[in-house]
Amino acid sequence: MNPAGRSLILARACACWNWKCALLSATARSLVYLAAMARTGLRGGLFVVLIEMAYVTLTAGLYAGVQQRALAFRSRLLGNLTIVFGVPWFALALDWLAHRAAGAAAPAPATLAVCIFATVSALFHLHAMRRGAFLTGRVGRSLLDDFRRVPRLVAGFAFSPVVAMAALSARLARLPRDEAAAADAEAAL
Repeated sequence: MNPAGRSLILARACACWNWKCALLSATARSLVYLAAMARTGLRGGLFVVLIEMAYVTLTAGLYAGVQQRALAFRSRLLGNLTIVFGVPWFALALDWLAHRAAGAAAPAPATLAVCIFATVSALFHLHAMRRGAFLTGRVGRSLLDDFRRVPRLVAGFAFSPVVAMAALSARLARLPRDEAAAADAEAAL
């Protein structure tokens, strides 16, 4: 590849980088690894955490930028699947390979903890981004403003299953009435 092509790829990657998510992801995921590895002793756990911080800081911003761009997909379902599963699971696979290559592979319980955390985190990230939080570029707000919105975002995220179940219950309760109204309209013809 010629130098102009490499420069274009680098420019596009930097334009897509979400520094807010890079900072938050590196901090949060490193704490999850450290907590999950507390039994292995600080020395072994600290090396894994340092690898995690370096790798995630470099990549999480790029992944979050791809997720931010997925908000604009024509198919909302495809965008949501990309944000919640596609990007995080791709990132976790590369993360696992980076740890293996560095000779600091995390034990299975730590890997499982990070996989669960990444999926829940991606669901929250989708929830927050769909509400305009933790975005960068022209559509983003300040990090302080995003942090001010966190309590409301967390509450909305925590109660979203309840809201979804209530909406489903209301829709199911309307079905018999809708069917009866349709049968009455058909009988009137």
